[in-house]
This record gives sequence, C-alpha cells and structure tokens, in this order.
Amino acid sequence: MSSIILRRLALSVPLLVVVSAITSLLESFVPGDPARTLLGINATPEQYDALRATLHLDKPFVEQYWLYLSGILHGDFGNSLFSGESVLGVIGERLPVTLTLVIGAAVLSTLVGVLLGVYSATRGRFSRRLIDVVSLLGSALPNFWLALMLMSLFAVRFQLFPATGYTPFSQSPGQWAAGLVLPVVSLSIGGVALISKVTRDAMLSTLALDHIRTLRASGVPPASIVWKHALRGCGMPVATAVGLSTIAFIPGSILVENVFTLPGLGTTVVDATNQHDLPVVQGAAITFTVLVIAVNLLVDVVYSLLNPKVRVA
Repeated sequence: MSSIILRRLALSVPLLVVVSAITSLLESFVPGDPARTLLGINATPEQYDALRATLHLDKPFVEQYWLYLSGILHGDFGNSLFSGESVLGVIGERLPVTLTLVIGAAVLSTLVGVLLGVYSATRGRFSRRLIDVVSLLGSALPNFWLALMLMSLFAVRFQLFPATGYTPFSQSPGQWAAGLVLPVVSLSIGGVALISKVTRDAMLSTLALDHIRTLRASGVPPASIVWKHALRGCGMPVATAVGLSTIAFIPGSILVENVFTLPGLGTTVVDATNQHDLPVVQGAAITFTVLVIAVNLLVDVVYSLLNPKVRVA
C-alpha cells in the first residue's frame, strides 16, 4: 500500500510543475497589465516602470516563472498583488468552502447514484430506461444552468432556501446547511447520472454470475445477495465513477460558487483572473491540481482494498 502511495506522489510532482507553467503562460496572454491596474491611469511612466520592476514584470517569461518556482520550493507562494495578503492565507481562508461543496456533492451523488443504480438493476426494464433518461439529462445539462433554475424555483419562488451568500458553521449550523443545499444539489446532478448508470450496468453483470445463482439456489435472502455480495462485486467500477465525478466537481465548483456568490476558491480564481492577480491564480491552480491528485490517490487506495491484486500492479 505504501509503495503505491509513494509511486503516485512521485508521479504527481512533474504534473504540478507542468500545471504551474501552463497557468503562468496562459495568464501572460490575458489582456491587461497588473501594474497599470494597480496604479491607475494617472501614474507617471517612472512610477509604472518602477512597479513593473518590483513585480518582475519587466523580465522575460522564463525568468519570471523561475523566480516563482524558486519561491515555491522555499514555501513562498507569494502575495496577492492587490490585497497584499499571503496567497497561502487566501487559499486557507477560501478552500474550506470549496471542499465543503465538493465533498457534499460527492457524498450526495454517491448515495443517490448507488441507490438508483441498484433499484433499476433489480426492478425491471422500465426503471432501467428511466435511469438511461436521467443519466442523459444529468450529463447534458450544465451545472450552472441547473443552479440558476434551482435558485429561481426554490429560493425565489418558494423561498425555501437562501438564494446567495454563505453562513459559517460556527455562526449558525442551520443556516450553514440551508445555504449549501442548492449549490450541492446543482453540482451533484451530473455525478448522480454517471454513478447510477455505472452502478446499474455493473450490478446487472454481477447478478448474472454463477456464484450469485448459487447463492439464490442456496436460499440466501435477495436483499443479502444484492447489498452484501453483488454490490461488493461492483466496487471497482463504482469507485471509478465516484472518482471521476468528484474530479469533475472541482472545476464545476467554480461556476456554482459564482452563481450562489459563495466565498470559495472558485470565486477567488475568477476575481483574481479579472484583476490579473497572477500569484493568486497560480496558487489556486496548484491547489485544484493537488485536490485532483488526492482524489486519484484515494481511488487507488480503494482499488487496493477491493482487489489485493492491484497492490502488486
């Protein structure tokens, strides 16, 4: 197990370097100048040139990136160009909101998706067709559109949940939970569609195996066959679907956070991009990459627990 984790972590280091380099390169093509944005139109050319030199904007791209990479190796992700706050401080403040949204969507999509998949596999052809339709709609509808529809229906028309904003858990657990219902549901729809279809197909294949027929012939209760024996055989494809859905929730949270104005890392990325705040954008991109790596690592661990043969692969 430890060798799998160490091998995956070693392979993740080049990925982090590539992501930070691509982020820096793309940000350099964004129209605008951070120095001009900070100083305004009334600044003198001398002030403008001095600020560009302070921010290392007068240096070639390769040299700028090397300076940034050297800072990361020393644990310095830089400071926000506009607020002056440490990038790590900004990420530490905003990341819990994003994690809450992503984890909530992952848990909800897993529970609902597995239940729908098992139900459709054991209840006949109509339920299977229904899951196909739900999967198609859930995969086709963008989560930001679903967020707007849920907001207009349940927050504006029926006023069951708050439309925007975020209440910290320490301030009011009830309002905190109520404010997350619509964002989590809108983010999880696509995951429900994928997980339910994968669970349904894997369950149908598992229920047709010889050892399941033997269990039925031995008089084992149907519920025990489905939930104890067959579902375990579906573990690896379901874990794959859960992992893929969770990874999709990470970039999807950017749009959902902006629709519901949640103070997460997604809204921070959008604001920093509009302001050309490169250190914050780079720090957020690396954070999102680390989250993807963590999800993939967790899926690998689940694989090794479900199938010991994976440990030697």
